[in-house]
Amino acid sequence: MAEEVSTVIDRETVISDIATVLDISSTELTEDTNLLDVGMDSVRLMSLVEKWRAGGAPHADLVTLASDPVLGAWLDVIVP
Repeated sequence: MAEEVSTVIDRETVISDIATVLDISSTELTEDTNLLDVGMDSVRLMSLVEKWRAGGAPHADLVTLASDPVLGAWLDVIVP
């Protein structure tokens, strides 16, 4: 079964998607969270980038996000 892709990419969606792939509660994430410190790796990041780009976030880019793995920086890039 194909994974359902959201058509609206907002802050809550990004945070929820990250929490889901890391298997943690979204309440554990703040804008200052370094996502590498909570288990983000390149495979998970690639999966999220593909999902967000398909969902309408053209600025979601693997290199950009990997270069600054802090949640607040990701939100600034992904959410218009």
